[in-house]
Amino acid sequence: HGAAELDELGTEALPRRTPAPAWLPTAKGEEGDFCLRSSDCAAGLCCARHFWSKICKPVLREGQVCTRHRRKGTHGLEIFQRCQCAEGLSCRLQREHGPADTSRLHTCQRH
Repeated sequence: HGAAELDELGTEALPRRTPAPAWLPTAKGEEGDFCLRSSDCAAGLCCARHFWSKICKPVLREGQVCTRHRRKGTHGLEIFQRCQCAEGLSCRLQREHGPADTSRLHTCQRH
């Protein structure tokens, strides 16, 4: 009986875009909040994997350890993703001072 009523309305009566449900939060996610994409997070945060879910994490600042991906697509394999470096910074091999320049550590550095 419910299906027959739905058929009578037809698809013409439905709006093309449905507004977001009232229960959906309008505020941007803070650090540690669950997210689906970086646009769900507040400024200075990105949406990154943490175990099997995704949470808002801080964008990396100068001197912080970052992840450099050698192959495209390997970012999705990490269980604990880091955000990208903040604007004006890039993820580069850390320069060690001394004879043993063997560190593979990457940090966010100014261009």
